Amino acid sequence: MGNTHASLDDILAEDMHHWYNKFMRESPSGLITLFELKSILGLQGMNEDANSYVDQVFFTFDMDGDGYIDFVEYIAAISLMLKGEINQKLKWYFKLFDQDGNGKIDKDELETIFTAIQDITRNRDILPEEVVALIFEKIDVEGEGELTLEEFIEGAKDHPDIMDMLKKLMDLTPVLVIIVEGRQKPINAS
Repeated sequence: MGNTHASLDDILAEDMHHWYNKFMRESPSGLITLFELKSILGLQGMNEDANSYVDQVFFTFDMDGDGYIDFVEYIAAISLMLKGEINQKLKWYFKLFDQDGNGKIDKDELETIFTAIQDITRNRDILPEEVVALIFEKIDVEGEGELTLEEFIEGAKDHPDIMDMLKKLMDLTPVLVIIVEGRQKPINAS
């Protein structure tokens, strides 16, 4: 009873009508812009890498590319993050990591994304350079310095340690809790 944060089970148990009401409260127009997403998540004043990451997340969720996240895209994104199959999640991660859209991810793209994620989540347990070095050491067996979608998925599935790291780094639970509970309250500077 005293738990202040919703668990993932709680989030999954909420019905569609409830999700729709939350969505419409946050965005009465029925569409969320990039600016509104940053506002909802309390992400103003981020550094350039973190800002770029949020932009990339938005454009990945904006499935029809119209510059807005509508209710269907919103539910699809939340559903994928909460209960998507591992292949779906890995494809989504890959799309997010492939910042230049060339169908491959390189060390710089991966490091930029992991650094940005840490700037947002404030979770700095592992240095991004170490994660990237491990991923490329184990998955980029031909030493090309970049990974295709197939190499990324198969490599992650073949190496449970990499899969665990990706799950930890890409955990969007804090973001989903903010969405579920409403706008983030300002944090007092200490």
